[in-house]
Order: sequence, then C-alpha cells, then structure tokens
Amino acid sequence: MNRYFLLIIISIFCVSFTQAQEYSFGIKGGGNYATTAGTITGEPAGGFFGGTVEAESKIGFHAGVFFELRFGKFFVRPEVMYNTIETEFAFPRQPSIYAVEKLSIPLLFGYNVWGPIDVYAGPAYQNILNASLEGSEPESKTIVVQNTPLAAQVGMKASLGRFEVGIRYDRSLASEETDSSLDINNGNYGINRAPFNDMRLHQVLVSLSFKIGDSETNTGRRRGGGCYF
Repeated sequence: MNRYFLLIIISIFCVSFTQAQEYSFGIKGGGNYATTAGTITGEPAGGFFGGTVEAESKIGFHAGVFFELRFGKFFVRPEVMYNTIETEFAFPRQPSIYAVEKLSIPLLFGYNVWGPIDVYAGPAYQNILNASLEGSEPESKTIVVQNTPLAAQVGMKASLGRFEVGIRYDRSLASEETDSSLDINNGNYGINRAPFNDMRLHQVLVSLSFKIGDSETNTGRRRGGGCYF
C-alpha cells in the first residue's frame, strides 16, 4: 500500500504540473498539539497501582517542504513533513512521556474562498519512525501506534506575501487498538502491568510557510510540457 500511495501522489503531481497556471514551493514549520492521548490503566494484582491515568498533551513540532500547483481558484499541494508528538502520563511516582515521531506525506486539494484565504483537505501517508513510553520494559519494546498508514487532513491558510499562516486538523484513519502487554518499571513510576488504550494521536497543527520560489520568478518555464520546471 505504501508504494501504491506514493505512486498515486507522483502521478497526480506530474499530470497536474503540465496543466497548472501557477506554482510555488518552499519550506514550512510550526507547532502541534494532540487532541487525543489515550489512557493507561494499571492492573492491581499483587498490590500494584490499579488506577487509570489519562495523558495530557504537550506541544510538539513539525517541519517540512511543500509544492503547490494552482488552477485558477483551485490548487493541489503535496507536502513532506517530519512530525513529533508528545503526551505526558502523571504516574504515581513520576511522569512518563509518550513520544511519537513520524514522516507525513499529505496530498491536499484546496480552493481559494476569498482574497488570501484558502481551505483544503486530503489524505496523508504517515510512516511512524519511532514511538516510545518512558519507563516501559524492555526499552526496545515496539509500540504499535496505528494499524494503517493513512490519515485525513483538513484546514485553512492565509497568504501574506511570501509567507503563509495555516491551521489544520490531522486525524489518523487507524482503528483503536489496545496494547495489553505494557510492562512499566514500578520502582521508578509506581505502576506495573498496565494496558495502553488507544495509542492513536490526532492533532492540530499551526504552521508558518515561506515560499522560496514560484512561477512568477521563473519566466522561462515551458507550459504544457512534461513533469519538470
């Protein structure tokens, strides 16, 4: 599925580029905040902590590149982003950070609603690079964050010259999963065996983008040609 999704993005990009009236490309970055964080419930057998701890979201960050093709009021915008997300579990003895790093490749379809304001939505391929919970044993334990690499994104952005300010919602299309094999260092964190309920992390992202180049500064571009500048 990963290979097919990337081939679809490349195909749409190449076909769109030959028909686009304008294009721009650049870099972007910003902060993000998880809207869901899951719960961890201790197993009280043997006198261990048996309560439920809800995660509190922390500010993460993202950075990447974008390429935008415009057709009048419509546009197509593929992106590549590195994304970190963190939540914190307040265990009895000390807090534990649940951290996820991922590579996200959205393919967004948008419309200019008024002046500098655009709205957009589309699918995103997301590859989990690393996921860890402080105190889990063994330290090399794999935490399965999602059972599908697909997500959906929707948002809006405003253009300010070469800069853009945007906000979007990113929702994983994975179904809810529970890791019932989680083993936490009780001596340090005060909780032992504890299932992790719903490890998905939906998020809100606020971004600042900068256009490095566009069609207005590349007057030698050949229109109607192949997939190149």
